[in-house]
Parts: sequence; C-alpha cells; structure tokens
Amino acid sequence: MRMLMCFAVGIWLQVVSNESTFGQQSSGPTLSVMSFNIRYGTANDGDNRWELRRDLVVKTVEDCSPDLLGTQETLRFQADYLQQHLPEHAYFGRSRDQQPDQGEECGIFYLKQRFEMVQSGQFWLSESPDEVASKSWDSSLPRIATWLLLKDKANNNRELLLLNTHFDHRGEQARLESAKLIRKWLEENYQQHPIVITGDFNCGVDSKPYEWLTRQDSGLTLTDTFRFISPERTQTEGTFNGFRGSKDGARIDWVLCSEHFRIESASIVHSNDNERYPSDHFPITSELSWRD
Repeated sequence: MRMLMCFAVGIWLQVVSNESTFGQQSSGPTLSVMSFNIRYGTANDGDNRWELRRDLVVKTVEDCSPDLLGTQETLRFQADYLQQHLPEHAYFGRSRDQQPDQGEECGIFYLKQRFEMVQSGQFWLSESPDEVASKSWDSSLPRIATWLLLKDKANNNRELLLLNTHFDHRGEQARLESAKLIRKWLEENYQQHPIVITGDFNCGVDSKPYEWLTRQDSGLTLTDTFRFISPERTQTEGTFNGFRGSKDGARIDWVLCSEHFRIESASIVHSNDNERYPSDHFPITSELSWRD
C-alpha cells in the first residue's frame, strides 16, 4: 500500500491514516485523490494574494502527488498556472457563469498517463441544472458540479466517475437541495459505476446535506473517507483555516467514495511554510484501492 506522506520545504504535512476493511481484497495500484479549495486568485488577500502563494499551492500538490485532484474557487488563469506547473496532469473545467472561461470553475486534474477521459460534463446546482449560470432556492451565486468518466489504464481499464463541486456559502436550503440533486443525478446515471466525490460543501458533517449524501437507504452508498479512517470526531479536524492555520472549525471539505473502493488512508494536509498557508482551506487527501 502506498501511503500518503506529504512533505514540503520546511513543512510537516499531518497525515491521518490507518488500515481499513472497507471492501474485501484489492488489486492494482492505489488511487490517490485530493480535494483543494485554492481560493479565488482575484481576492483582495494582501500578503496571501495568489501571486505570493501560487508556488506553495503547486508545491503542496506535488508533494501529495494526487492521481486525481478536484479544485474549487479556480479561476481560469489559476488553472492555467497549475497546468503549466503540473504538466503530467490534464485539466477539465468550465466557469459557472455565462462565459465558459470567466468565473469560478470546479476544475479537475487527472494524470494523463494513467487515465483516459471517456465522458465529461457539468451541471448547475439549481432547479434547471442544464441551464447555464442558473441558480435556485436561496443560493447567492450559481453553483456547479463538474464530472468526468475516466478509464483507469493502470487497473484493467476500469471506469470511475469523479464528481467535483462547491456548495453555496450562504444558502442553507440551496446546500440541501444541491446534495439531493447530486444524489439523484448519480442514482439516475451512474449508480452502478465506481464513484468518487470531491468538494467544498460549506457545511459540516452534522449537516443535512452530509446526511443526505452519505445516507445508505438506497442502492447508492457513499462513504466519507476521512470519517471512516478516523471514526472519533475531534476539535482539530476543521478544514477552513482563514490563512491562519486554525483547525477548530467545521470539516467542510470532503472526499466521498462508493463501496467499489477500499479506503486505505485519509488526511487533512496542514501544509505551511513558516505559517504561510497555500490557501484559506486545508487540502484533503484519500488513498483508495480498487475492490476485487
């Protein structure tokens, strides 16, 4: 089993890992998944603005070496910079706004050598999911889910569905309806497929959206990888740090997976360079292996 031990220059990246019994035997290379809210590149963040931390973002990704990376708050110039400095990865993303290259993307990076894209798409988290830039309920902004159907060439060309999303930061009803929409979409289109979900959900693990996505009363079972590895909830598992490194908030960033995978490890990556952080969110990682 390849362990997710991530280091950066002068930095210790905390890793929470454990052996698991999720699934039975596993085969082939493991699958390293990362979710990372990289913070808008145009935000007025002073000493934490994009130009001063972009190389630390790249370094953090490189050190964790993900096979699959779901990003949030990604603007096109940020995606271009990351793709330039992560040349082994391909990128797929589209803006949530009318113009496809203007506005936030929930972009996905994947290893070109390992994966072949079979299908791709995006839908809006609204009552009209096929309508570009649509929003509903009490959502403050258009919100999206971006997805890829990928063929894993390192595991007998097995297909998996990766979905990456970012829920609204204000609308409580919108977050719940978004969770319901995503679950319904998965059940109607990819219930029999192996599924991985990455995202910033802007709500904690005691919320209704979390309960809805991880409910096990239908044919689709999605498991929170971090909670599986670390069953006991602690006061230091928050993922929004506000560039201050605080760990006591809610765990609002998750990696979920279907029961086609064995969960080998999961981590919250507390990466910093002398207390300078790559983003106002801690990235999260999970290592999965295919279940036979």
